[in-house]
Amino acid sequence: MHIIDRRLNPGGKSLANRQRFLRRVRDVAQRAVREAAREKDIKDLGKDGNVTVPVDGVREPKFTRNPSTGIQDHILPGNKTYIEGDLIERPPGGGGGGGGSGDAGDGGQDSEDTFRFVLTREEFLELFLEDLELPDLAKRRLAVVETEALRRAGYTVTGSPANLALGRTLRNSLSRRIALKRPKAAEMEALEAEIRALEESQPDAVILDELKAELERLRTRSQRIPYVDPIDLRYRRFEPYPRPVAQAVMFCLMDVSGSMTEHMKDLAKRFYILLHIFLTRRYKHVEIVFIRHTDHAKEVDEETFFGSRETGGTLVSSALVEMKRIIAERYNPEDWNIYAAQASDGDNVSSDGATSQDLLRSAILPACQYFAYLEVGDEGGPRAGFVEHRTTLWRTYEPVSKTNSVLAMRKVNHRRDIYPVFRELFARKAGQEAASP
Repeated sequence: MHIIDRRLNPGGKSLANRQRFLRRVRDVAQRAVREAAREKDIKDLGKDGNVTVPVDGVREPKFTRNPSTGIQDHILPGNKTYIEGDLIERPPGGGGGGGGSGDAGDGGQDSEDTFRFVLTREEFLELFLEDLELPDLAKRRLAVVETEALRRAGYTVTGSPANLALGRTLRNSLSRRIALKRPKAAEMEALEAEIRALEESQPDAVILDELKAELERLRTRSQRIPYVDPIDLRYRRFEPYPRPVAQAVMFCLMDVSGSMTEHMKDLAKRFYILLHIFLTRRYKHVEIVFIRHTDHAKEVDEETFFGSRETGGTLVSSALVEMKRIIAERYNPEDWNIYAAQASDGDNVSSDGATSQDLLRSAILPACQYFAYLEVGDEGGPRAGFVEHRTTLWRTYEPVSKTNSVLAMRKVNHRRDIYPVFRELFARKAGQEAASP
């Protein structure tokens, strides 16, 4: 027996049904979210999106009759074998002649039937961050402080004299005077001059009277059509709007020299994704700047940042110089919260160490809220936390991190270490020294 409930959900029940559905398919949906995250760009990761799960993952358990037991009545139209009252022997093994598992092409295990549904931003992030061991980051609701500001919103016919729009008012006045054919001052002055000249000479009484009558008519019409009428007045209109007090910019710096493998770039991208999610949950307005470098640095878009291949040596100071230039031109530290994440395999020209340290201490770290250096290694390397040899760039940054809490450093070789390392970086207390790799 199948019962179909076609009653409409009462108010507020749809949300409960959706949450119950997500709890039922959480494991399947979580795997689908991870797969979807691999194909998304950093900026698109936290947006609403479609998630596809197998049909088997959304089926509900239900009670059915066992076809191998009990008494069942069947109607067999067009039957030529049995008559009323005959008993039909049960098939061997309890199986029936109806549809069972079916062929793969008819919906069996090899079929590709899927179920697609849309996750909201909050649902996506909850599933994505659930197994990252970031309880504070995933669960906390941080309100973004906003202030009310005023912005121009056109014109209005009433308002304060201080907001009077002189240009718009005079334009309306001119249009009205032209439409009503108001006499011009120059026209009346010319007529007055003509009357005076006629009175000084031998006046013609008829012509003089006509000119005086025309002058009086123009004066009367000029008084009836004022130069500025109340209907011409326009005032600037302002409306309040919420303006975020805080805004952030995220600098992504990465070494793209020949020593950086695809595995290392993948580790860096995963770290950048988490950092972007972290910032967008704290700030409503977040911009991203991508800087890639070999022995020279340049600002690029995201596709070029992760996809384009380059060869050459490594000069870390070039990326720091480029970041310093961009901050000076576009991101005033007084107005922006500046975060930076640098990924590298640790290679650098030994002679560049002093220059990089000086740039960090004098220009980069004073402008940043936080600077995270992630040193990525081969997948076969030791897990995070194991002490190994210090690379050139690590030895350059280590003295700075011990004296400045804005700089944090970690080493990562495996994908599974990205989440714990990210949590360690952003769970640090103010003033705590960066731990060793």
